[in-house]
Amino acid sequence: MFPGAQSAPVRVTARPGQARPGQKTCPNLTTVSERRLHAVLAGPEGLLGPLEAALDGTGPAVAPVDPALPRPQLERLLAELKPDAVRTPDGVAPRGRADGSGGRAGGDGPPVDGDTAVVIVTSGSTGRPKGVELSAAALLASARASLDRIGAAPGERWLCCLPVSHVAGIQVLVRSLVTGTAPVTAARLDPGIVASCGGAHVSMVPTQLRRLVDAGAGLGSLGTILLGGAGAPARLLDDAAAAGGRVVTTYGMTETCGGCVYDGIPLDGVRVAAGPDGRIRVAGPVLFTRYRGQPALTREALAGGWFTTSDLGTVGPSGRVTIRGRADDVINTGGEKVIAAEVAAVLETCPQVRAAAVIGRPDDEWGERVTAVVVPADPAAPPALETLRAHVRRVMPPLAAPRELMLVAEMPLLPSGKPDLRALRGRGSPGGQRSREQ
Repeated sequence: MFPGAQSAPVRVTARPGQARPGQKTCPNLTTVSERRLHAVLAGPEGLLGPLEAALDGTGPAVAPVDPALPRPQLERLLAELKPDAVRTPDGVAPRGRADGSGGRAGGDGPPVDGDTAVVIVTSGSTGRPKGVELSAAALLASARASLDRIGAAPGERWLCCLPVSHVAGIQVLVRSLVTGTAPVTAARLDPGIVASCGGAHVSMVPTQLRRLVDAGAGLGSLGTILLGGAGAPARLLDDAAAAGGRVVTTYGMTETCGGCVYDGIPLDGVRVAAGPDGRIRVAGPVLFTRYRGQPALTREALAGGWFTTSDLGTVGPSGRVTIRGRADDVINTGGEKVIAAEVAAVLETCPQVRAAAVIGRPDDEWGERVTAVVVPADPAAPPALETLRAHVRRVMPPLAAPRELMLVAEMPLLPSGKPDLRALRGRGSPGGQRSREQ
């Protein structure tokens, strides 16, 4: 827990032109042509102060980095970020001194533009990692729209249980700054933390929520639970509601400052549309500014003021957004296209399935065969392939039914809580039991 939980609200709480007594509005960062960038190797406690200074313009932009990263991965990430300096609990040093990466003293990269407050490196699961530049205006617009949507009152606290090197964790800190509170921090969620957090609002991923439900946690002691990072199975939402949880599902990504669609409805000011190719597009004040050092990719990603995501979906007449799955997770089987995430969602409604993912594997006859990766609800009585095929065929076309089943004890996950599909595609028979349709 941060000290000074009852201290006065911080400088970033007031909207431009609406400063309260004793508060300052954020400086107009457009008058600054460029800023230094500091990589911050710290947890929430060490990041909060530098983040506040980055948001109000009194300090350099920050790039949060997980201090527990292995040395080779840390060096690769810093090489991508090219910060001017590295901040650790021991202080601030030019890159090349604090991290041992060999960079020249004073940093080896250009400064960021003056409107950038935070740079977050995406996971790079589909290619080269990207440094996503987020402005103070975008981060604050997202935080305020989020607080307004869930009805969070000034002074209500937040529980930070997500890595602050990712946008969802950063936004917990930004919301805390906006409301003038210090967040409660927890490296690991358990029923005791939930019971003692004093009704704090929280962001978490489905895996964390499932573990709390299975542990018998009473979720009624929490405020609103913002659930994102991965699709939430309907059964999990029902179980969480039965445990007293007030869950709001969110959709978004680093480029949209995190969740920008709550329970299918875009936040105020956010516009969502489906493009001609079915990919979801987002516009509004929460969009990122640029990819660091990649101007061509930035122009392509922000064409016409819209950010085109990698997700397929629809937007109904009322504006409700439905996400079907990732465009790069479409399986071509027998001349037809199957959206892997839709099949996985159906599989997770089977009582014998605890968790599921779906991937495509090369097949001489079908081009790709639909392969189900399943964590059984009861390891002693796992579902059979034909059982799962019949379950899927009840609600989806026959070609969507899996032709191969891999049983695993645990689902490999990305930090976001999504199944690690790359790891699953590369996994052979060891570590899982397999069966195929004959």
